[in-house]
Amino acid sequence: MTGAVGTTEGTFSALRTQLGGAAETFADGPGSLADILRGIVDDVDRAAAEPLEIFPVCHHSPASALAMARRLREKQPKVVFLELCEDMAPLLTELRNCRLPVALQAFAGEIDGFPAEWAPLSVVAPITEASAEYQAISYALDTPGVELVLVDRSTDHVFQWDARRAPEAAGEDGADAPPAEEEAALHGDAVGVKIGDLRPRFAELEEHLLRHGRVRHWSEWWHQYVELPLGGADHDTYRQVMFLIGSLFRRLAPGDPDRVGVDEDRERYMWTRMREHLAAGGADPGDCLYVCGAFHAASRVEEFGLHGSDTFDISPRTATKWQHGLIPSSHAAIEAQFGLTAGSVSIAATLWAKNLKRTRVEPYRLAGQAGARKAKPGKRAAAQAARRPAAAPAPAEDRLTGFLEQPPELDRLDEAELLGWSVEIVRAARRNGYLASTADAIAVFETSILLAGMRDRARPTPYDFQDAAVTCIEKESVPGRRDVRRLVEIMMGGDRIGQVGYDALPPLARDVHDRLAPLGLKLQQRGVQRALLDIASRPELARCSDVLWMLRRLMPHGTARPIMGERKLGERSIQESWDLALGTHQRALIELGYEGVSIEQVLEQRLRRAAYAPRATAAVVLEAVEDATLYLGSRRLADELGVRALEVLSAERSVDGAPEVLRRVRRLLAHYRTSEPVLPGWIESFAKAGYAHYCTLLPMAFTDDDATPRQVAAMLGFLFSMEGLALSLGCDRHQLELAVAQSHPEGPEKTALLWAARSHLGGLSLDGLREKWDALLADPLVVPSCPRYLSGFVHALEPVPALTGFVVEAVSNAFARLPDPVLLPWLPTLITSLRANGAELAAPLIREAGRTFPGRLAELDAWVPPWQAGPAVSPGARQPRTEGGRGAALLAAHPATCDAVAALLGCEGEWAAAGAGGAGAVLLDRHPVTAQALEVLLAGV
Repeated sequence: MTGAVGTTEGTFSALRTQLGGAAETFADGPGSLADILRGIVDDVDRAAAEPLEIFPVCHHSPASALAMARRLREKQPKVVFLELCEDMAPLLTELRNCRLPVALQAFAGEIDGFPAEWAPLSVVAPITEASAEYQAISYALDTPGVELVLVDRSTDHVFQWDARRAPEAAGEDGADAPPAEEEAALHGDAVGVKIGDLRPRFAELEEHLLRHGRVRHWSEWWHQYVELPLGGADHDTYRQVMFLIGSLFRRLAPGDPDRVGVDEDRERYMWTRMREHLAAGGADPGDCLYVCGAFHAASRVEEFGLHGSDTFDISPRTATKWQHGLIPSSHAAIEAQFGLTAGSVSIAATLWAKNLKRTRVEPYRLAGQAGARKAKPGKRAAAQAARRPAAAPAPAEDRLTGFLEQPPELDRLDEAELLGWSVEIVRAARRNGYLASTADAIAVFETSILLAGMRDRARPTPYDFQDAAVTCIEKESVPGRRDVRRLVEIMMGGDRIGQVGYDALPPLARDVHDRLAPLGLKLQQRGVQRALLDIASRPELARCSDVLWMLRRLMPHGTARPIMGERKLGERSIQESWDLALGTHQRALIELGYEGVSIEQVLEQRLRRAAYAPRATAAVVLEAVEDATLYLGSRRLADELGVRALEVLSAERSVDGAPEVLRRVRRLLAHYRTSEPVLPGWIESFAKAGYAHYCTLLPMAFTDDDATPRQVAAMLGFLFSMEGLALSLGCDRHQLELAVAQSHPEGPEKTALLWAARSHLGGLSLDGLREKWDALLADPLVVPSCPRYLSGFVHALEPVPALTGFVVEAVSNAFARLPDPVLLPWLPTLITSLRANGAELAAPLIREAGRTFPGRLAELDAWVPPWQAGPAVSPGARQPRTEGGRGAALLAAHPATCDAVAALLGCEGEWAAAGAGGAGAVLLDRHPVTAQALEVLLAGV
């Protein structure tokens, strides 16, 4: 090590002296500037002298990828150390089953050792073909005898170390910016990791570089001043320039102690892992290659190098269980994840293809990968035959001084390429609604050259062309969905979207594809596809229908959208139509596979998690019961969750979820009554416990300002509709009567609800309700509040539907009696109140009004309201029965039905004469209580 350093120091001594003299000249004497410049040379010195060859790269850089492909073919290393999370190594072999770009992902839905609010945790590492890491991976996986070792911190350590920073600083720059399009959200809210995070952390430095480079953003500066000059550089020049850039940005960092500390710990981690691997395997450092970001290549930690100190202790991982997989990525997603300029990754892919064509370098591609060209057997065999043990690296020559002193090479104008761009952008603009012509193509061509000259460039860059196209074509407005800037990005390569192949999918995703195979669709294809299921003629499609309904329940909106058909308790469609977009939402399907091996298992886990959550309510648990019955058909799970719903309801002290509880328990009760011979034990217990529970809370809900009329009405609806079942199970009706008697509301809506409840229980007759309403209309001080009373009566239709006729009567009387000066201010309040609180109950009111009012206009003048046609019948009054046996007249006139029933029961007898008196009603005369109770009930209707 000492000899190597001494040799390199001699190599770079001229550059060190030259930079030191320049610093003294421009800074008026030695100082911090001279120390920084000499330190940069020392960093280059140290990295170039390391026996284990360090290959510095930049994230998704075509120049780095080209230099990597060249170096791999020259050196043929036996061990490749790669700066990537070490626990992602098993995923690399699956890359050959994917179409790039894709992202390696580590996902943890349930965490142990991190704050609960962080869940779920996700880390992604995007891979594109125009990247140095893909070249290294392809070389190592397809070359026999080559070992690929990932040496960066594990995904667990990513969050362990980020816990020392502020939570909002855990992601990369720009990761929190909302994506403009759907493709930019393919990574979700995952934390991104990348090889070669090379960007100035000193804002003033970046601003200085952009201003003097006459560019708008960092991606354009990097393309102009790094990518293009290094595209044709040799290996030593490339390494030394990248060492220089990494050291420059590192030494001019603003000094954020948390971020710098994480970077230094990563460097200690990687060098510790490499030394451990070399010690365990005995590989020769000369046969190894260490691929890392240029920022980390210029490290100054004590653990740097093969002879660095071994004082760094790697902390153990937490108990969090991580799931690993591949998810589709895109150029837009990578740009949004890492704060890059829109279109920069597509431009880099175009530059990568041009560099390959210009230099004739053969890149590495995984064999069998979708979209990859087949390698020629002769070249592959020749390359393998040419492999030989690498010789000891010769001392590096000083290529950096010459690179910095030489003037930039003027790239000649490629008129054919620029003319093709100009014609193509005009064609694309016309397709998108712009009034572009040949004159615009000429203007774009000339403006591109003009802008390049103003920016001291001999050849227009794609960014110059983009600015020229926007200037010449886009006038005042955008006629279509895409503007000119987006059209240029598409023309330069577009937003390439990757795809994870079938063999690389998790078991759950493969199972979904297999079970939906009878549909005959290309499910991995992006976009929306229409699936038609004729279950009546093809019963095997019923299983596909089950899968689609579960996917609709589990996946994001739009993945599986039913067009025709529905699924309810006890109902199944015989024909269905679906819009499917599984290819578009492939990432969500893959992440679903992290939770289980089948969608049934995942759905059951989610239902249990929702039901047993600390904040679960009775309504939420009943929803889980309904979903378990609807989608899984599991009586066992439904019974278990039903018992949980009973526990949650008993512990609730508020009535917030009463409407939802009523709606779901009614639906479940109707389903079990029609599909099961007996009711499940849990729902009987739920009805009994709910009856007592809501009776206890009813007086408080009537007086509580936080309890809305809709919630009180739902409580009454539960009590009245479940009363028969609850009483049969041992409940006492006096409990309900006492609860109503103890209720003393103050607001108009709840007062109307209380009157309705008393009417249902027999404590208030229909005449009594009419009297109370008439008193309200007669009191000028109360008339403004009448709409609120009506709102309460409308809510009362839920628990007491027999009051529908009374509500129609009350509204009619109000419109008939109130004068216009009173009625007109009254109407807005009535309309808004009914719309806000009783919209779902308007249908029965409209039907009742249709039955009450005449159907033709001509009949309106002679029409008399039913409530005014005769004296009101009191619900408790008993009407005298006329003599002559009218009760049996219908039976005597049509005896066939009774004769059939008598024969079925084995009874014999003869019909009495028509004038024999009321012998047929003797039983009613002896026991009149039942008939009287029925009469009261019918009078209330």
